Amino acid sequence: MRVLVADDERLLADTVAEGLRRLSMAVDVCYDGDGALERVGVNRYDVAVLDRDMPGRTGDEVCRSIAGSQVGTRVLLLTAAAGIRDRVEGLGLGADDYLTKPFAFAELVARVQALGRRSTPALPPVLAQDGLVLDVGRHTVTRDGRPVTLSPKEFAVLHVLLRAGGQVVSAEELLEQAWDEFADPFTNAVRVTVMTLRKKLGDPAIIHTVPKAGYRIGGTA
Repeated sequence: MRVLVADDERLLADTVAEGLRRLSMAVDVCYDGDGALERVGVNRYDVAVLDRDMPGRTGDEVCRSIAGSQVGTRVLLLTAAAGIRDRVEGLGLGADDYLTKPFAFAELVARVQALGRRSTPALPPVLAQDGLVLDVGRHTVTRDGRPVTLSPKEFAVLHVLLRAGGQVVSAEELLEQAWDEFADPFTNAVRVTVMTLRKKLGDPAIIHTVPKAGYRIGGTA
């Protein structure tokens, strides 16, 4: 899942982003509405977490722009205003959900995950193929019943590959869906992550390289 976090409270924005990254989400961060509008114009996000009260262009304006673009990005608005009228007004802008500050991080995560499921075709919370089982909710992976410990990035890459259902996923697509905006398009991070992922999953190999195309799960090499 790729997420944009936009909040002028830098410590809050950075803390939220770091917490979401630990859950294998690719997160971009900005601290004003102009930066948020710039990023949604360039990148495809599953969820945008927007503070309503940012200086300059507000979260309301960014939300309205996202809703009008019909790109499929789900919006979670954050605000200190807890009144019913404020919540109704925020949802009326095109937001998909609303969370008042201060909030529990666990609740924000649950709301982001729920919105992420709505931004793409529905997928089961547990993905399985050829003895490999990835449980999104529990953030666990097993192969033939054996627990496999993965880093957040390895988990994210495996999730993208399993979600593809055996179709080829290019290195560029993996970079876009599992890394943030600061990833170098010329980096070998995808190749290295896939290599370590293969080692951890063990033999026989389940992740195959398709020359000049990308990677896929299952089938023959």
